[in-house]
Amino acid sequence: MHLGIRVPNTWYRASIVRPDGAGGEIRMTGVSLPGTPAVAVGSNGHVAWGFTNSYGDWSDLILLDVDPKDPEVYRTPEGPRRFETVDEVIAVKGGEPVHLKVRETIWGPVLDKDHRGRLRALAWTAHRPEAVNMAMADLETARTLEEAMTVANRSGAPAQNFVVADASGRVGWTIFGRIPRRAGFDGRVPTSWADGSHRWDGWLSPEEAPRVIGPPSGRVWTANARVVDGDLLAKVGDGGYAFGARARQIRDRLLALEKATPRDLLAIQLDDQALFLEHWRKLLLQVLTPEAIAADPRRGELRRLVETTWTGHASIDSVAYRQVRFWRGYVLEQVLTPITARLEKADERFHPVQPQSEGAVWALITARPAHLLDPQFRTWDEELLAAVDATLDYSKKAGLEGGLEKRTWGERNTTRIRHPLSGALPFVGRWIDAPPRPLPGDQDMPRVQGAGFGASERLVVSPGREQEGFFHMPVGQSGHPMSPYYLAGHKAWEEGTPTPFLPGPAEHTLKLVP
Repeated sequence: MHLGIRVPNTWYRASIVRPDGAGGEIRMTGVSLPGTPAVAVGSNGHVAWGFTNSYGDWSDLILLDVDPKDPEVYRTPEGPRRFETVDEVIAVKGGEPVHLKVRETIWGPVLDKDHRGRLRALAWTAHRPEAVNMAMADLETARTLEEAMTVANRSGAPAQNFVVADASGRVGWTIFGRIPRRAGFDGRVPTSWADGSHRWDGWLSPEEAPRVIGPPSGRVWTANARVVDGDLLAKVGDGGYAFGARARQIRDRLLALEKATPRDLLAIQLDDQALFLEHWRKLLLQVLTPEAIAADPRRGELRRLVETTWTGHASIDSVAYRQVRFWRGYVLEQVLTPITARLEKADERFHPVQPQSEGAVWALITARPAHLLDPQFRTWDEELLAAVDATLDYSKKAGLEGGLEKRTWGERNTTRIRHPLSGALPFVGRWIDAPPRPLPGDQDMPRVQGAGFGASERLVVSPGREQEGFFHMPVGQSGHPMSPYYLAGHKAWEEGTPTPFLPGPAEHTLKLVP
């Protein structure tokens, strides 16, 4: 699961053994959230499971029909209602408390006004009591794929992709968390709920929830991208899911395996190949013509480095990867900005580059329609060269020593994993922060890695064969800087060295005696 990484880590490793009530025992191994009584991800010997963010559509914007004579009254299916106001008091150390007035509706809090001045409220699954429970603890006793999926579908938690395998070798996918049943609309645009024709009509039952069980390929994958289509996608919706470069790379590597071993699957998690950037690299070399280089010698240096330092991976020594990656980013923004200008004018929070922008921009720069060219450029080649120059300018403005040949990906992709206290007390950072280190990987490949973002854990486990599994977690188990376990396992996480999924022999024992 990819998250922001800091010291201590989000997760706490746990192996819980307890009687099952029938003369045997239940053993759960994985990671928990500190303070919660359940293993969030792991294996119970019969089923094993993991999560990724589903990026489904679990919220709706509601256009409020406000009484023109009384701005504190809005329409509902049961008739006019007055807004309720909640005074949220934020205590400020050394200062006066701040009062945040929040107006509430029967559907959720008032959020804002749109560009037309229409008041909007937010309906979000997490605001509903039914969407918060500890049903996931029942995964302890799940024995089959179907049992685990039923637990997932009735659990109250942020909706996640839930990938599960059971000891018989079957695999499946569903949504972990409650899914609203939309009535009268599909959730893609804000609508009014005033007359009751548009609403949430309860929750989907486990039988109605989208599921994939035992696909013919014997493989499932998620990677924050769209998992399903058709009727199943209509239930999940689009909450900004990632475009499919990373998911496709994982899929292809899974399909290439005749029989997977734990090491095979760990290798996929550590795959830092930059497959989807290859066609951008080829295009950049096409743009850097002799004529373009003659007009600006810096472009010649860029072409030389893109040709000679490209490894095909997001490797720490590659200048080419860093430059191609940033050039693509400038092209996306430059091409889309004039097209989406009206949207940005209507809402300054709108950003032209969205998760699904890749296909649209590639189609534009391939077909090169004259009517969609930014008016400040005469040709598409000129616009693509402007993105080249923006990339070179950015590298120069970084203010670092050396020329373009020093701007490696590792220089940019160096970890900065800090303890919260080091921000307030910088002088203690050297003792409590994880040492910075250049690491391979990036966001659009299986090995997702940034300066303070990446795999908050990695695990490979087959239920019933936990002793063969692998586990990684950054920064270690202990939150105490003087503990020998403070950064235990961090180096293995950085280097991808296999470490056991199961705990070893006990070194210390704490007994709680009533």
